[in-house]
Amino acid sequence: MAGEITCGSLLQKLQLIWDEVGESDEDRDKVLYQLDQECLDVYKRKVDQATNSRDLLIQALDDSKIELARLLSALGEKAIARTPEKTSGTIKQQLAAIAPTLEKLNKQKNERVREFINVQSQIDQICGEIAGTTEVGEKVATPQINEDDLTLERLEEFRSQLQELEKEKSNRLEKVLDYVNMIHDLCTVLGMDFLSTVTEVHPSLDDSIGDNCKSISNDTLSKLDKTVATLNEDKKSRLSKLQELAGQLYDLWDLMDAPMQERSMFDHVTCNRSASVDKVTAPGALALDLIEQAEVEVQRLDQLKYSKMKEIAFKKQTELEDIYAGAHIVIDTAAAHEKILALIEAGNIEPSELIADMDSQISKAKEEALSRKEILDKVERWMSACEEESWLEDYNRDDNRYNSSRGAHLNLKRAEKARILVNKIPALVETLVAKTRAWEESRGMSFMYDGVPLLAMLDEYVMLRQEREEDKKRMREQKRYIEQQLNTDHEGPFGSRVSPNRPVSAKKVPGAKSNGSANGTPPNRRLSVSGHQNGSHAARSGGKDGKRDAAKTASPGNVAAAKEDASSHISGTDPVPSTP
Repeated sequence: MAGEITCGSLLQKLQLIWDEVGESDEDRDKVLYQLDQECLDVYKRKVDQATNSRDLLIQALDDSKIELARLLSALGEKAIARTPEKTSGTIKQQLAAIAPTLEKLNKQKNERVREFINVQSQIDQICGEIAGTTEVGEKVATPQINEDDLTLERLEEFRSQLQELEKEKSNRLEKVLDYVNMIHDLCTVLGMDFLSTVTEVHPSLDDSIGDNCKSISNDTLSKLDKTVATLNEDKKSRLSKLQELAGQLYDLWDLMDAPMQERSMFDHVTCNRSASVDKVTAPGALALDLIEQAEVEVQRLDQLKYSKMKEIAFKKQTELEDIYAGAHIVIDTAAAHEKILALIEAGNIEPSELIADMDSQISKAKEEALSRKEILDKVERWMSACEEESWLEDYNRDDNRYNSSRGAHLNLKRAEKARILVNKIPALVETLVAKTRAWEESRGMSFMYDGVPLLAMLDEYVMLRQEREEDKKRMREQKRYIEQQLNTDHEGPFGSRVSPNRPVSAKKVPGAKSNGSANGTPPNRRLSVSGHQNGSHAARSGGKDGKRDAAKTASPGNVAAAKEDASSHISGTDPVPSTP
């Protein structure tokens, strides 16, 4: 190309200039040598640059291969086909071949790292909430990810751990809500402020805060458990206190015969008197003001009881006397009343102590009556049998008993039953004697029945019964003798017959009978002189009457009467149950 500047054209132009100037060949050679050296330096720099560039490409290729191997190891993507090394190709060709795989693996690595960060952040969040180092909803710092292990197996392990932690969080949240509900119910029953109680454990437990934002830490659960336990203890102690107060109220009401209207004012207190802890669920049922109200009422009734102590004490004494009377035990009631009156007027004993002492005596009297019950029941059977025996004798003496009068068939049936019962009397008496002796041996004291030793009554009854049988035998023999005399005198069948004199034993006695008696008093009442005839004096009076009729029909009433001397002696010397 014309005008193109080249090394040759420049050299020619340089020769022309040298020719015009007249440069020597030596100077010309020096300049040409200098030009050759400068060109050589330029070539050397270019070669060095090319060498460095090649080395960098080789290093980049090696780094790419190393990065490829590291990514494959970290991601665990062993199934990805690696680009084969091109030993015959240029370095750039080899780099171009490995670049797409590296780009794909880097994208997969970045995505895997984000997944690890997400899972591990949630794990750190829940672990912090459980440990109490992180509040619910608080963001945690980005976790450090180990980029040398980003395999799916490792990711699944973290996901499994996260699933377990989420389950643990759900269980803890359920426990927290259960605790909160229990605290609410307990506070309602105890009349306490629920909000202040529950927020004292943790502020997030307020009802206005969503369930997913409530604290589930170990500390919160521990505090909730302690709070529930404390409230349950308070509930038990308050219920126990309230039941104790309710019992005291009932005792005081019963002592003073409080009207139902007055009692109904405290139905809200006494309604849980026998309830278990789990059954008390009414709002405010165990509130402190309710307990204080009951305490004030008990104090008021205690003071009122002190002023009515005399009336209460005598009522207790009457109850004690009724127990002894029912057990046929004679006590000195006048002395007991005088002693109670003296104690109250002297003021030497607290009302509660006096009532407690009398309650103790009542309890002992009930035990004593219970120990005598079996024997007393048999005594009642014995007396009833003796009444039937007395009635049967009167019935047998009635010459018109077989007439077809009104009620004759009823008397006949009764007579049949009475004979069966009378035949059982000996065995009954024998059993009664055995049990009475066993009772006396076990207690080392005599079994007294209305102030008379029961064994003495039974012995006397047996003796009188034997005498009566002998009288009957003599009467039968006398009757047979008279009949023989009548037959000897050849008296006509319609002639008057001589009636034998009625023996004394066949007469009616003052003892009790089912169809009436001399004084209309049943035998058991004549024996129970302490309960119905004003103490031992009546027993002695009844004894005198029975002594005069000792030869009459044997009955427990006549036996007690026959033992007048023994009764008088015992009532004067034997100890009797005392009263306060």
